[in-house]
Order: sequence, then structure tokens, then C-alpha cells
Amino acid sequence: QAQLVESGGGLVQAGNSLRLSCVATGRTFSDYSMGWFRQAPGKEREFVAAINWNGGSTYYSDSVKGRFTISRDNAKNTVYLRMNSLKPEDTAVYYCAVDQRGGLAVGITVFDYDYWGQGTQVTVSS
Repeated sequence: QAQLVESGGGLVQAGNSLRLSCVATGRTFSDYSMGWFRQAPGKEREFVAAINWNGGSTYYSDSVKGRFTISRDNAKNTVYLRMNSLKPEDTAVYYCAVDQRGGLAVGITVFDYDYWGQGTQVTVSS
């Protein structure tokens, strides 16, 4: 059965960095755009970053632009999220997801994605 498994979360101090990984097992998603979302306690899940199937196009929310970088390695069935200059407001559970619409579609809302991982907790202390 296909799965998305996130890792790399943890507790860090503000200003530090983390790199999240999302590995797809059971099938390949190399033909599809993928994204990262996050959900803080009491808040809705929000878009963080997305990348098209070959890594040629990337998109970011305004809150992370310039600090976070999304990338992918299709040979490893893995998408990454490099997070620099972390802030306490970045604290959330981070999820990766697949936009299975294919083609040129790169979703930036939760409704564009229909395959999700279980999430990894990121906590940034001040």
C-alpha cells in the first residue's frame, strides 16, 4: 500500500534550521506535484510550499518565502523542505501531500491534494 512518510521534525530554537523529508513508499509520485502544509493547534491546515513534478517550478506562502526551500529527488521518491531562520510561529505539524491531478497543475490549497502523510511535529522555541 502506498504511503507518504514524513520525518525530520523536532524541537529547535528560533533562528535555527531543520530539513523535513517525505518519502513515498509503495508507488512513485514522480509524475505529480507535491506540497507541504502545516497545522498549528486550533488552526486550519495551511499551505506552505509546493513543487511541480520535475522540480522546475516552486511556490511558497508569503509567511515562509525566503526562509523555506522545497525540493525533490524523484530517484529517491522523496520531497524535502529546508526551513531556515525558524520562528516560534512556524510551530505546527507539517504534512506532505500529493496533487494527483497531474499535468501542469500545482496545488496551493488543501482541496488540490488527495494523498497525505501522517505529519511530523516541528516546535520552535523563543
